[in-house]
Amino acid sequence: MYKYNKSIKTLALLTALAVILAAAPLTAALTVFADNLDTQVDTDVSASLVDAKSAILIEPVSGTVLYEFNPDERLQIASVTKTMTMLLVMEAIDNGKISYDDMVSTSEHAASMGGSQVFLEPGEQMCVDDMLKAIAISSGNDAAVAMAEFVAGSEEAFVDLMNKKAAAIGCENTHFCNCNGLDEPDDHYSTARDVAKISCELIKHRDIFKYTTTWMDTLRGGTFGLSNTNKLLKSYNGANGLKTGSTEKAKYCLSASAERNGMDLIAVILGAPSTKERFGSATKLLDYGFANYSLVRGAEKIETIPNIKVQSGVRDNAPVELSGSSDFIVKKGNEDKVEVEINLETSRVAPVLEGEKVGNVVFKIDGSKVAETDITVMETVDKINVLQLFLKNMQKYFSI
Repeated sequence: MYKYNKSIKTLALLTALAVILAAAPLTAALTVFADNLDTQVDTDVSASLVDAKSAILIEPVSGTVLYEFNPDERLQIASVTKTMTMLLVMEAIDNGKISYDDMVSTSEHAASMGGSQVFLEPGEQMCVDDMLKAIAISSGNDAAVAMAEFVAGSEEAFVDLMNKKAAAIGCENTHFCNCNGLDEPDDHYSTARDVAKISCELIKHRDIFKYTTTWMDTLRGGTFGLSNTNKLLKSYNGANGLKTGSTEKAKYCLSASAERNGMDLIAVILGAPSTKERFGSATKLLDYGFANYSLVRGAEKIETIPNIKVQSGVRDNAPVELSGSSDFIVKKGNEDKVEVEINLETSRVAPVLEGEKVGNVVFKIDGSKVAETDITVMETVDKINVLQLFLKNMQKYFSI
């Protein structure tokens, strides 16, 4: 069912000077709704889905949390740290700062890394594409440091970028001391919720899946084999990433992503007692999300949103658009029950500025609001001056 709410008023033809002096706003008040939505999501699941210190399940487009268990405890995250490293590398590529073909030289510092590695030698060069393979597929600590130095000049400078990026995307309980998670001092930590936020940002760069979905590959002209540490790629339908991690402090960690029927999910597991429980818990979370929820593309439910009229403007109307994402989560089976209600101001007096809110779209199921998106002005409409108004009215007069 589609509803469109607006009030229509007829404007009398005014003379040029009268319009400027006497024009008054004809705005329809926006409908006021309660702040709380009729949520389609129940994160208080009685069944035990995870065996870990902390976990979360999130739908990344809407940002909806579908399940959480102790999601804000600060914990070591081992090589899951590399989700942020990969995010900054992908941003540098997409921004044109670096390219996949650029050659990266290995420093003494990068070559000294232990743990998971691809055994880079000091002075050895690999292209960015191969370095990303080493990081995403085999969790190469040496490759992570080499890329950090290539992007920022030093690992220390790169770590500063990591912490700034974490703060920028709302990670309130995250602090990095290195780019690979190999050595974990007490002030190197994150949470399941923050890792989920980082992972959501990472998968916006869809090219990352070229690496995180690769099961086996090679480096150095086929002489060095790579095997993916994420075993869900072989065992879980739709699995496409993202990063494993394990140390004595962190235990077994995982940020697992999967996609089915156009919906992505991210399950983060921190502090699992074994690798079996790490993958088992992620599987349960992903199964729970795909079995119970669907993603509705709100924009596809809207037939049309008309322009708003502009009084005393250089143009008579202003185009409008939805502000941000209008996608939201519903319980499975409710996808076709969504009702749309558009609340839009009838007109505005110029100037009307780009980005100004002029209404909203409310999505309902069985009469209860489940989501809401603002409507904003797409282009600024300036106030008309006397000469412009005179010429405009003359043009209208002679066109009659």
